[in-house]
Amino acid sequence: MDLGLSNALRSTLVGWAKILADEVGEDAITSNIVLPDRVATKRITFLDEKKAAREGRSVEEGRAESLAAIPAGRYGDPEEYADVAAVLASTRASNITGSMIRGDGGYISNV
Repeated sequence: MDLGLSNALRSTLVGWAKILADEVGEDAITSNIVLPDRVATKRITFLDEKKAAREGRSVEEGRAESLAAIPAGRYGDPEEYADVAAVLASTRASNITGSMIRGDGGYISNV
């Protein structure tokens, strides 16, 4: 509904990151993708509100349903997401490239 463009572009970014990792790896440049799911931002609040209105429920009911589907039981914090990106950009992660790192509280269950 409100995520069509975002979802369409995600697979493109993943493919591009993999190709880029191959092209620049020998120059000690890494290329990774951090995949968030529900990070507590104004956008998530907006999506929760739109879903609730569409389904004729309260925002709290919809949010509770979303939280119940996340093993961590909460939306991620923007700073946590930023911390993952910072580590990946550091020399401590210099051998991680061409990877997709999920910051989703365990929401996505497939490998």
